[in-house]
Amino acid sequence: MSLPAQIPLDLGHRTAMGCEDFLVAPSNADAVAWLDRWPSWPAPALTLFGPAGCGKTHLSQVWRARSHAVVTRGDALDSGVVPSLLAPANAVVVEDADAVTGKPEREEALFHLYNLAREQQGHLLLLSRKAPSRWRTRLPDLRSRIKGAPAVEVRPPDDALLAAVLVKLFADRQLRPGMEVITYLLARMERSLDFARRLVAALDHASLAAHRGVTVPLAREVLSDLQRTEPQRSGSKTTL
Repeated sequence: MSLPAQIPLDLGHRTAMGCEDFLVAPSNADAVAWLDRWPSWPAPALTLFGPAGCGKTHLSQVWRARSHAVVTRGDALDSGVVPSLLAPANAVVVEDADAVTGKPEREEALFHLYNLAREQQGHLLLLSRKAPSRWRTRLPDLRSRIKGAPAVEVRPPDDALLAAVLVKLFADRQLRPGMEVITYLLARMERSLDFARRLVAALDHASLAAHRGVTVPLAREVLSDLQRTEPQRSGSKTTL
């Protein structure tokens, strides 16, 4: 009789987010340099923009470790809570900041938050998929404020960065696959740090469930399953 597959338990997984764990590459070097300049920014706000999975959130968490910033979202901004956002640390991360566009009350809230940060010598880190020049902001004063502040693109990871991230993500989970696994994945996976995280988590889960090491055959199975169940995105590689 064969033993049943072990049922993996979702015990959670904590990924290191400190400065020493962040990998600097040409795709994010400009953003890292700007964050290193804090608090000597030329304006109260800095916008980091780029596609999903490029590393904006990780960068913001590195900045939060230094600034103790509060985190909010563009689609949750409200003028009534603006003063309380700046109260703890005089620093705020606004995720999906471009979600305020076209919503008068949210645009007013971000405008109020920007002005208050300037008055109090505080700072805002705005995260967006689109460059501020492409935001369809209706409030002219907000548009001029955001366009007048520095904005830095975070580009999708290149092969060197993606390989280093995969190695780190596996190490975070006490997994040590051979480089042939990394090479196999690099040639076929979506070019996204977000996808890399999901892929490594799925491989960890599958390895535990099947009592198998992370090998190329297991990587082939898991990657195929992920690409079949998730919508394909631009830039992904599907050849198996």
